[in-house]
Amino acid sequence: METRPPLPPFTAETATLKVRLAEDAWNTRDPQRVIQVYTEDTQWRNRAEFPIGRDQVRQFLERKWARELEYRLIKELWACASHRIAVRFAYEWRDDSSQWYRSYGNENWEFTDLGLMQRRFASINDLPIAVGDRKFFWPLGRRPDDHPGLGALGL
Repeated sequence: METRPPLPPFTAETATLKVRLAEDAWNTRDPQRVIQVYTEDTQWRNRAEFPIGRDQVRQFLERKWARELEYRLIKELWACASHRIAVRFAYEWRDDSSQWYRSYGNENWEFTDLGLMQRRFASINDLPIAVGDRKFFWPLGRRPDDHPGLGALGL
């Protein structure tokens, strides 16, 4: 059987690691890699879309990253209990006309005993920003360990 450590029940330490692993995966912008942490029948709510299952999630992510260019994401643990984790996040991206945005949101995650995400509910708001207001400047990919998190950036 497929497992994705750390496994529930989560402590603050294991939940923080789980959040960082999710951030790292999403920053690859590789839908095939990202979907491997979800159950085959995962249920999502992302804004006004409700993908169910890995295939629909993969299609959603392909559309997302075709539209959200130069995507860089920071996630932060908000709370955890047993099989659930609450996360706050922000990411910066630009559209094809070079308008930059910072998207803010919250996610609620629920995991199986094997550490796969069964449910993901996201609420997200987009804020157009000037290029001079950007805060996420690392090269595309994993956020460096020494790059400030959301709290340090005042977000």
